[in-house]
Amino acid sequence: MTDKTQATFTPDEAYGRELVARTTFETEAVWLPLLAVHHWNAGEMAIRDKTFTDCVIEGPAVMAVMTGTTFDSCDMGTTSDTNNLLYKPQGKKLAGVVGMAGCTFVRCRFVQVGFTGSDDLLDDLRAGIRPASAPTEPSA
Repeated sequence: MTDKTQATFTPDEAYGRELVARTTFETEAVWLPLLAVHHWNAGEMAIRDKTFTDCVIEGPAVMAVMTGTTFDSCDMGTTSDTNNLLYKPQGKKLAGVVGMAGCTFVRCRFVQVGFTGSDDLLDDLRAGIRPASAPTEPSA
């Protein structure tokens, strides 16, 4: 006897499930809001245990950097004031952020992504964010 109750998915649902199941992302653009929504739809409130190598991580988003998440040689963003990309939590729980736990980012570039987490984490990130240089005047 065979079970004919196999689930069928729309192409969008199948893509979302595939995205959630992936553990590595290499040399690609990753739209963080889309990745987060597919995880939430799968019942996972944080993105966990993924490795991103040479990727462009795109917002708009605020990333809640959780335990075990590391950044190696990443471009965290460019701004005239590094505090523009860093958000200090005001309570014990956060709403409207993308939680990242146990994730590794290697040589990634972040675009329109803000960061929140512990004071120590924010201090570490502050050191890795490049201030924007003033526009130079054309030489004659």
